[in-house]
Amino acid sequence: MLLAPRYLWPAIILAASALCAFTPGLRWLLLLLLPALAVTLVDFLQRKHALRRNYPLLARIRWLFEDLRPFLRSYIVENDKEGRPFNIDERSLVYARAKGQVDSHPMGTELDVYSNEYEWLGHSMAPRDDCPKSWRVRIGGPDCAQPYDSSLLNISAMSFGSLSANAIEALNKGAAIGGFAHDTGEGGISAYHRKHGGDLIWEIGSGYFGCRTPDGHFDPARFADCAADDQVKMIEIKISQGAKPGHGGMLPGSKVTPEIAAARNLEPWIDCNSPAAHSAFSNPIELLEWVAQLRELSGGKPAGIKLCVGLPHEVMALTKAMLETGITPDFIIVDGAEGGTGAAPQELTDNVGMPMREGLTIMRNALVGTNLKDRIKIGAAGKIHSGAGMARAFALGADWTNAARAFMFSLGCIQSMQCHVGNCPTGVATQKAWRQKGLVVEDKARRVARFQAETIGALREIIVAMGFQAPWDISFHDMVLRIDSVRAGPMSQVYQFLEPGQLLDDPESTQFARSWRTARADTFRKVT
Repeated sequence: MLLAPRYLWPAIILAASALCAFTPGLRWLLLLLLPALAVTLVDFLQRKHALRRNYPLLARIRWLFEDLRPFLRSYIVENDKEGRPFNIDERSLVYARAKGQVDSHPMGTELDVYSNEYEWLGHSMAPRDDCPKSWRVRIGGPDCAQPYDSSLLNISAMSFGSLSANAIEALNKGAAIGGFAHDTGEGGISAYHRKHGGDLIWEIGSGYFGCRTPDGHFDPARFADCAADDQVKMIEIKISQGAKPGHGGMLPGSKVTPEIAAARNLEPWIDCNSPAAHSAFSNPIELLEWVAQLRELSGGKPAGIKLCVGLPHEVMALTKAMLETGITPDFIIVDGAEGGTGAAPQELTDNVGMPMREGLTIMRNALVGTNLKDRIKIGAAGKIHSGAGMARAFALGADWTNAARAFMFSLGCIQSMQCHVGNCPTGVATQKAWRQKGLVVEDKARRVARFQAETIGALREIIVAMGFQAPWDISFHDMVLRIDSVRAGPMSQVYQFLEPGQLLDDPESTQFARSWRTARADTFRKVT
């Protein structure tokens, strides 16, 4: 029993310390041995952790390697295609474009082109280089008095509080340099969003941060005052987000600093609940009435919604409410379950929510099938980081795209997976002042702008190769999927894409017949 590690290891360190103490030439080793002995005795005597009690000091090596594991795996173990959520090749592409470095790849694709990891966009025998250098999309339906001409790639929702002050500043300054939009996230508009004057999309979640009453409900007067700011270009209602759809959250009072409280219209150091559901509406008709109210209160700025699609009948219910009321949002942003930036419960991240491709297809079909698409623009978000990812979204019906983590990479994020604990080593997702010091706003803002411009340029190269004039010319017929090792076919062989008005004229001929039958404008519930 005395030879067990529990007793043997402390005895060895104690004996070595004693030997060094009585040997003049070795006393300097006590600088290492005495701290080790103290830790060993603490582990030996404590009663909370069995591993540390049975293996004093040695057990701590396990925690050391647990901390180092993400870095060792990323830099040593994984090949260029294995890392998740973004592999090394994907991150390297963003880094190269942000820094203005060469983004070419040697020796051909590393993908297995006969597996389902390879899908392609059909190129033309007659490429056209006479298309515009870039494009803008006008967002704003017939009821919108101040439409917004948006870039095709904007910064997706990331709140101040989740990201650091320096990160928010750099993103907004990059947006101002590059002429694209910066979504505030649901945490309100902070001083750091305003400092450099970049265009803002104001996201309003169920906590109504920045436009809330003291008891947490929507405050129309506060909203109107803030929305009147010229920097605010669009209003976005967050129904759900890809990483944690249908989930609220609690912001502990310890994190409600005076700066965060000012942005969110809260009392400092007081716990704040962000509920799963909105209190401003309870059914599709009320949601659309609120959209109309926000559009009016903002002076006619585009107002829309963002959601991760969950139940197809709810999307159908929303379109039925549009038909019944005549109210349409100016835009709908479809967030995919593959999205995510900060923290989310793993059960939701891994098991709840529809991927962007399926969600975008359902939204496109619902709007086209009810003849509403010409009034509503669709945005797409969900792991977009390249021109090819943008082109795929356009093929499925998107009018523009948003990206979050790709812009984090452009700021210097190394995917250390420390966002949820605030220990981001690059100062992006942290509120610790000393960690933020490493993120120099002026330098990173240029990288943000450069990444966006280079990615739009990569999209244009694809448009040229396909022989088109604009991204909206790409259709689901032009995107080919590998069905199995010997067959491939266009997206239309995998998903059904409806003709204009098909849900109104002949819903039973579609795969959405049951969802259409069970949807009603006055409820999100399925009606049987």
